[in-house]
This record gives sequence, structure tokens and C-alpha cells, in this order.
Amino acid sequence: MEKRIIKNTDLSIAPINFGGNVFGWTLDEQQSFNILDQFVAGGFNFIDTADTYSWWVNGKGGQSEKIIGKWMKSRGNRNDLVIATKVGSETKEHDFDISKKHILKSVDESLKRLQIDHIDLYYTHFDDHKTPVEETLEAYDEIIKAGKVRYIAASNLSPERLAASFEASKKNNLPKYVALQPHYNLLERDNFEKNYAPFVEEHNLSVFPYWSLAAGFLTGKYRSEADLSKSARGEGARKYLNEKGERVLKALDQVSEKHQANPASVALAWLLSNPLITAPIVSATSDSQLQTLFKATELQLGSDDISLLNEASN
Repeated sequence: MEKRIIKNTDLSIAPINFGGNVFGWTLDEQQSFNILDQFVAGGFNFIDTADTYSWWVNGKGGQSEKIIGKWMKSRGNRNDLVIATKVGSETKEHDFDISKKHILKSVDESLKRLQIDHIDLYYTHFDDHKTPVEETLEAYDEIIKAGKVRYIAASNLSPERLAASFEASKKNNLPKYVALQPHYNLLERDNFEKNYAPFVEEHNLSVFPYWSLAAGFLTGKYRSEADLSKSARGEGARKYLNEKGERVLKALDQVSEKHQANPASVALAWLLSNPLITAPIVSATSDSQLQTLFKATELQLGSDDISLLNEASN
């Protein structure tokens, strides 16, 4: 499988980023270990989590990092992996926070849970809309110099705050974001394509879209209201049960049939066909779902397939 380099870094990854929000939520520790074993056995090496996953279960999070940490420790495979985690999200214990104080505390807690000495890619997860961007970047500068973090990235920052961050990095000789993690998929195109793609091109960023399968809607398993109860995460797909959603599923079905693949593989292959996208973030909770992710990296969509999907999702 062809590896991709995360731009402006020396990190080399296989083109699917495993979303660790399921660890300690819809997967227990043993199930998480099994999925992770199969993921790396398939030739993949990039795992994404956050300090607050899954705070909606226990109020504060930390379970995902702990499980990944235990797994890496028991497998002795830390050096074969690229590990991304995040800071700044809310929990029941604290609000969104990207202050220097919070970052310096949180990075140590993440390293402890993950049982590692450095994080490869550390994200500003959410903005608190009050900490000066300089303060956040100075905190990152400190932890990079201390060897705790290698590179930084941004997730849910507004275009304005992103622009201010790049400006501050340049002006004050502070670390620069190397990657963006936006909400982007066949059903959520406008915001990324209009407001973020220009940044990506200007600053040569790698892009790792989250909710790549639109809360599972693009797997094709939610085609009516009755289907939403099929999964713990079903309600998240409700908003796509509309004319556009139907149109996109119809196009996915058509391309799937042609390539003997399932809709989820095609939806991911559509993302991978975009030169701006480095690796979609996606979770799997079973062997069959994992095979779907693997298949996406082998699918070569033709220009007619991409046009059909683009048209349906416009």
C-alpha cells in the first residue's frame, strides 16, 4: 500500500486514520484491542484520539487514550505508529479551553494515559474563542521544545482564528499548524470547499476529515426513520434523511454496484480521490467494517464515478 507523508513533517502514514472515539464507548477494552490488532495487521499505522473521548460516557473522558496506551504497551509497537490526540474540548468538568495553563497540564495527562514519551500530532480540538492565538502557540512551542509533541494541527477553528494563528506563527517565529481536521464528506462539502480549502492550498496542509461517513449515513444502513435505531450512533444520521441524502445514496449504490464494493468504501474512496485529502478519519467496530475501510484504499474511481458523486452531492 502506498504510504503518504504528512506535509511539512517526516511522518509517513497509510491513507486511513482510525478514529479512536469508539474505544471505551461502543467498544470495550478487549474489542478495541482486537480491532487495533487487525488495523495494523492490514498495514495501517495512523490512530486518532482526543483527551476527552468519551466524556459523554463518564463526564470527563480519557478512556480512549488509556485503551490505546495499554494496547501499545502490550504490543510493544509504539515506534511503528503515528499517534494523534487533541486538547481543548469541553467535558462535564471544564469548558472549552486552549489556554497555556490547560495545554501544559493536558499534554502531560495525555502522555501518561497513552504511556508514551511524545505525541506525533497534537491538535487544537476546539476553540475557546477567548485565549489569544499567541498564547496557545507559545504553549505548543514549549511542549515541542520539551520533546513532548512533534507537530501541531487544528480541528474546529474558524477561518478567522486559523488565519490569525498562521499570522502569529510567522510573526513570532512560533510553531505552525501542519494539518487540518475538518468536518467533510459527500454530504458536508460547502464549508470545507469554500472556507478552508484555500488555507489548505496556501499553507500546504495535510487534511484529515472527520465524520467521513456522515455519522454512518454513507454506509447506506439508514434509509428510513426506522433504521436509526439500528445503532447507538443512529440519531446522528437523522438530519440526512432528506432529498439530498437519498440522491447521494442512489449515486453511491450505482458506483458500488459497478465496483463490487459497498457504499462506505466508495464514499471514502471519493475523499481519497481529492488531492487535498491525505487520509480520512473513520472508525470501525467489527471485522466487516474494517474490511470496508481497507477496500476504500484499493478502489480506483473513474472520472465518471467522481462526476456522478459530485453532482449528486452538490
